[in-house]
Parts: sequence; structure tokens; C-alpha cells
Amino acid sequence: MANQSPAGQDTTVRCEATVAEVEGQRIVRLPAEASAALPSRGQVAVTGTMDGDRFAAVVEPDGRRGHWIKLADMVPPHAAAAGQAVTLALAPTKAWPEPHVPDDLAAALDAAPDLAEHWASITPMARWEWVRWVRATRNPATRARRVDVGISKMRDGTRRPCCFDLAACTDPELSRSGKLIEA
Repeated sequence: MANQSPAGQDTTVRCEATVAEVEGQRIVRLPAEASAALPSRGQVAVTGTMDGDRFAAVVEPDGRRGHWIKLADMVPPHAAAAGQAVTLALAPTKAWPEPHVPDDLAAALDAAPDLAEHWASITPMARWEWVRWVRATRNPATRARRVDVGISKMRDGTRRPCCFDLAACTDPELSRSGKLIEA
């Protein structure tokens, strides 16, 4: 599997990495050279293989000009153990996988049937941004406000949440001050 650039060159990023455990989550942090070869410092949708097993995922920024993948978020999820070395081949793609919508946002969208068409009309990348924006806080009150504000903004026709640092790690379980916690 290789992704071809307009010039016909292979744009697949190949590397070896080691599975790490951060705050109870298994992740693969890409080597610096692999991260630098990706088309963005922010999130990047990829298809690829890990030790020969095909997957689709969104590679997340680590807040330090690098990237990582949460194994549980891969489609299908990967079972590699912490400390295990893995071989990756990642091909950036414009076909973003659907995000896992957290329960609170899903409930709010279900309670707003008037938004079903709007939610379906935005791109999967935009849906990832809404999910990421809602999840990017540890504070339950802030998160609840973001869900409410998101529903209101979508009712006004907004297709993406307000701006925030797309190159920062915004997984509150795995980051501090926008940076991935070191394993």
C-alpha cells in the first residue's frame, strides 16, 4: 500500500516505534522523522499498517512538533502491548474516519433532531474538531458549557468550533498544558 503524490512519488511514511503506556492508555509515539514527513503539525487522517495489520486512524499532535496514535482509537483497535516494537506504514488520506462521539455530545445531538442534517452535512474532519474541542478540557462544567455552546453554534450554521491550537495535544487524559505526557 502506497499513497502517490501528484509527481508519482510514494508518500507513505514508514517507521519503527515502541508502544508506550501513558495514563493507562497504550499509544505509539512517532519518531521525529516520521512526524516531520506528515503534511501537518496538527491532526492527520491516515490509513496504514501496524505490523502488517491494516487500520485507519487520526494521528494526533503531541504539542512538541511530533505525533502519536492511541491504539484504542485505531479502526480496528490494535492490541500491541506496552514496550512492544511495531513497524508502521502511514499514508495520509483526505478520507477521515468517523470520530467516536462522546456520550455527552451524542446525547445533546440526539436531543436536537433539528441538527441531524447539519451534523451529517459537515465533513468527518469537522466532526473530529467538534469532538476534540468538547473533549479538550478536564473541567466538567467547562465541558458541559462547550456541549451547550456547540449545539447553539451549530444551530446558527457554524460548521467548525472556534479556533484553538490544532498542533497541541488536546486529549485531557493524556496531556498537560497542550503537551503529551511523557511515558
